[in-house]
Amino acid sequence: MSYDPQKDFAPITLVAGVPNVMVMNAEKAKALGINTVPDFIAYARKNPGRLNMASSGNGTSIHMAGELFKSMTGTFMTHIPYTGSAPALMGLVSDQVDVMFDNLPSSMALIKAGKLKAFAVTSNQRSGALPDMPTIEEAGPLKGFEASSWFGLLAPAGTPPDIVKALQRETAKALNSPAIKEKLLAQGAIPSGNTPEEFAALIDAEIKKWAPVVKNSGARVD
Repeated sequence: MSYDPQKDFAPITLVAGVPNVMVMNAEKAKALGINTVPDFIAYARKNPGRLNMASSGNGTSIHMAGELFKSMTGTFMTHIPYTGSAPALMGLVSDQVDVMFDNLPSSMALIKAGKLKAFAVTSNQRSGALPDMPTIEEAGPLKGFEASSWFGLLAPAGTPPDIVKALQRETAKALNSPAIKEKLLAQGAIPSGNTPEEFAALIDAEIKKWAPVVKNSGARVD
């Protein structure tokens, strides 16, 4: 059974956005002389098909971030889908694959340990967890690049507006509490709590943005 988020649900609020991060095996990046996003783009353009791109599975946000990067940079990398971030990261650390646009929280420990070289986050703003790390839009520079995972609350279509607004207010209040905000930021997440109207606009924009990327890449969910 499939659902249409614009017809079957009533948006309540965006809870948080979680940036992806562009990472390579640190030793391989050093050996190839790739220190920045422009370095990576230049190498990929000169060596089409030589690099491959890991993901946590077909159709995931990690896969789609890579496909968007390929389409915006005119590069080609072979997609290697794994069955989750953990095995994909192990493939990256063991030099079986070359690059990944992983969810920031799952890559954080390997970045801090120096096993992965992080180039940029994929959100449209820097992450509080890595404040010195540029966005891909800044580093590329790739104007308009943004590919984050996000989590939100929705109610069944037809839920009374006063209930939707009450749920949004209480969720926003919780997200603004110091304890919850601190925990989310520490994991690389960006708390929101926006209005139902703003969340509905985000869903609409995401559908319009990703539909051609999915179509052009031939991506499918396994």
